[in-house]
Amino acid sequence: MHAFSRASDSSVVWITGAGGLLGHQMIVQAPVPASGLSTRGILRSEVDLRDSKAVRTLFTRERPAIIVHCAALSKNPACTADPILAHEVNVETPRFLSELIVGGKFVFISTDLVFDGAVGNYHEESDVNPLSVYAETKVHAETIAREHPDHLIVRLSLNAGVSPTKDRGFNEEMRLAWQQGRGLDLFVDEYRNPMPVKQTARALWQLIEKGASGTFHLAGSERLSRYEIGQLVAGRYSHLSPRINPTSLKDYHGAPRSPDTSLDCTKVQKQLSFPLPKFSEWVTSCSDEEI
Repeated sequence: MHAFSRASDSSVVWITGAGGLLGHQMIVQAPVPASGLSTRGILRSEVDLRDSKAVRTLFTRERPAIIVHCAALSKNPACTADPILAHEVNVETPRFLSELIVGGKFVFISTDLVFDGAVGNYHEESDVNPLSVYAETKVHAETIAREHPDHLIVRLSLNAGVSPTKDRGFNEEMRLAWQQGRGLDLFVDEYRNPMPVKQTARALWQLIEKGASGTFHLAGSERLSRYEIGQLVAGRYSHLSPRINPTSLKDYHGAPRSPDTSLDCTKVQKQLSFPLPKFSEWVTSCSDEEI
């Protein structure tokens, strides 16, 4: 698949998970028809991606040239509670989609949690070592995606923004907790690279339009602890009297967690027309509609 630069190259792009945070933003920022791309959001209310017969029928009718697979069972507790469902949704569904789009491009959205977080600042060739059921399914699905001749795997960190259901972005989860009068225990020694979803979608479209392939890390340019992230978000919800309690992984006794899954995004930055944002700058300057 080459970069789309002429209107005569017009092709359909499927965006799965179009009702989620990233999928919705991919639809919002879809290129104008003159770019050669025609975007189609796939919603669960229209077709269950686990229904192979229904998906195949829709695929045969629409013949997309690119599938951007954003849909997933992404909450760790849900995956841990039902690993069979997690495997079905996060492994078998992308397997089926990648097999369907023979001759086209398969874009798979993955996660920084494929790493165990022992060292941080991971680059694309760093060894993966998933610590959760969710992360294991993503590693498995990445392996499947790489078998596709024209694949693009993009590993993301935490994404912030406003989703159609108002509960998908990590900032939205924090807001809901504070609205309900709950305080949040946030680790001072667990690190991520938060990113506004608007910029994530913008970057993904640039990669797709350039015909990029292989594996990329795409995240914000700041390494921040969970506690630091919470403090920044709380500044935008001060009217809710947000409460944050600093905690440490040293005192944590639950399921394994990755202490530092910060990502080296040097590779993707070379492909983009804009600098990867600093979350601290975005969260203090974005409009109320964005957070």
